[in-house]
Amino acid sequence: MIAICGLNCETCDAYIATKNNDDELRAQTAKKWAEMNNAPEITPETINCAGCRGNGVKFYFCSHLCPIRKCCTEKGLEHCGQCAEMDRCETVQMIHGNNADAKSNLCGLKKNLK
Repeated sequence: MIAICGLNCETCDAYIATKNNDDELRAQTAKKWAEMNNAPEITPETINCAGCRGNGVKFYFCSHLCPIRKCCTEKGLEHCGQCAEMDRCETVQMIHGNNADAKSNLCGLKKNLK
């Protein structure tokens, strides 16, 4: 359940709310993320996700707007850990700078592919 950028989907509030069909968590998450991102289009109805790399519904930002997903898709990669430019990529560094586990998660995926 590791996302393209290395975040752990199992700890994401959108994933948890979807898995548990938790409308209260959806509302709390939407409010928090809308304020944090100055994005009023994030509503409880948009808080549904089965995981970044999994099958099923994705959170709208992740499926349609995420520059990291777009980059990997264009390069034909499953995740950033497969990219030779990951360590100097400013886009993914935004995630890794805020979540130390994300980069190590990708390193773990990379090792599992060998």
